[in-house]
Amino acid sequence: MPERPLVFITGASSGIGRALAGQYQRAGWRLALVARRELEIKSWVDALGISADSYEIYGADVTRPDSIIAAGQACLERQGLPDVVIANAGISIGVDTAERADLDTMARVFATNNLGLAATFHPFVAAMVRRGSGRLVGIGSVAGIRGLPGHGAYCASKAAVISYCESLRGELRESGVRVVTLCPGYVDTPLTRQNRYAMPFLLPPEVFAARAFKAIEAGASYRVIPWQMGIVAKLLRLLPNAWFDRLLQGRPRKHRQGRHSS
Repeated sequence: MPERPLVFITGASSGIGRALAGQYQRAGWRLALVARRELEIKSWVDALGISADSYEIYGADVTRPDSIIAAGQACLERQGLPDVVIANAGISIGVDTAERADLDTMARVFATNNLGLAATFHPFVAAMVRRGSGRLVGIGSVAGIRGLPGHGAYCASKAAVISYCESLRGELRESGVRVVTLCPGYVDTPLTRQNRYAMPFLLPPEVFAARAFKAIEAGASYRVIPWQMGIVAKLLRLLPNAWFDRLLQGRPRKHRQGRHSS
């Protein structure tokens, strides 16, 4: 009997990562679960009664390349080469360029959302190419399609995710390894619950995970979930700058680090 397929997921302690892990577990996959908060993963895994031979937990900090690379190498040694790698770990914090401390916040956002994503893929690329198959999944965002006031670090980082994955997709085009870019709209997670603005088409994380699973299995190169947000984002992209700026004038900004009051 062939071994069940394996998925490697970062940011698996909560939110989208946890929902994706649950989706793959229900589909019969083995799990390689990665996060800084290992005990939180263990807690929800135990609560679901997932058998010990179906998963491994790896503690890693994606902002430190050697840390997440070591987790990937440990996965290769313990569980083998994954069929799917999902670089999901990410943070979203508002910034004000006039504030010196927010430059450090921006560096942390980029370290997590961009360098962390590339470092997550790094241990697996060569082995997947040798095998001639695999899926590398980058979690972008519709926020990467157009910049939002007060959200410069996150929007810029997710725009970079989209461009990076597009570059990687071209590099691996002849290898049999697919690169999938998923751009969530608004998903009900700890990252979004502090938002002070309307979130149209808000999805429960389990609904997002089910749709993401189908897109990854189909080998989609790029998918916005839900599709309605893809249309909204494209329309915003087409707006002349003056109209776009006027539309967002007065829109509440994303909370800055340590600023959670309205």
